[in-house]
Amino acid sequence: MCGRYAASRKPEDLVGLFEVQKWEPTENLAPDWNVAPTKDVFAILERPLKDADDPRPVRQLRALKWGLVPSWSKSPEGGARMINARAESLHEKPSFRRPFAQRRCVVPADGYYEWVTGVGERQLEEQGKKKRPRKQPYFVTPADGSVMAMAGLYEFWRDRTLPDDHPRAWWVTCTVVTTEAEKSPLAVAPADGPRALADIHPRMPLMLTPDRWDAWLDPARTDVDGIRELLAPPPPGLMRAYPVSTDVSNVRNNGPELLEELAAPQEGTLF
Repeated sequence: MCGRYAASRKPEDLVGLFEVQKWEPTENLAPDWNVAPTKDVFAILERPLKDADDPRPVRQLRALKWGLVPSWSKSPEGGARMINARAESLHEKPSFRRPFAQRRCVVPADGYYEWVTGVGERQLEEQGKKKRPRKQPYFVTPADGSVMAMAGLYEFWRDRTLPDDHPRAWWVTCTVVTTEAEKSPLAVAPADGPRALADIHPRMPLMLTPDRWDAWLDPARTDVDGIRELLAPPPPGLMRAYPVSTDVSNVRNNGPELLEELAAPQEGTLF
């Protein structure tokens, strides 16, 4: 899954990397090393510009709220539960079926956090000796230091309690697509820890390699069977994972120190 990630790249860098044609500097977001659900996040998408005469789609960098609210939802309260969408069922689920066909985006990240419960902790939990096992967070990131382009979907939701001209009348929300975690060895694995992403968690965000960005973002591609081919996982061996401080477990903590690699998992959280 993807329940927390880091996004510290400057919008100007994302504009160049993803060949963005439109970005409003007023939609600026500060670097965030502990992105949590319901926060505003950067996403790249393609659609015609509002009130423009040209109907052709334009690649844009937008600030969206993380947690998809379906267009038919009566309230936005369920958005925090829709931060992830399973790749295997996007074409079937009512909440994701239409966005999958028409409104796909890329969510750029430095990498994502995932928590694993140590063997000793799990044994104590199974014995009923500890109700809340201590979990060790790992940071998963491209081994070559590149931006992690996570596949996403976005949707519009109209707040019918507000007038048309109200700035909050329309919500634009997004979700991160997840797939089965890789079982192949990590490109770089910690000396004392998981050897594959599947050892950390059974799910992972679907990372799109650059050769798939254009096809994924193209709103003219609406053939569901064709789009589903883009959901194939990336080549194995592109990622690294390493233990980081449990400080990241508190959403109030934020800063580049959260990405600092620990020499070994923290005491009580050994893998």
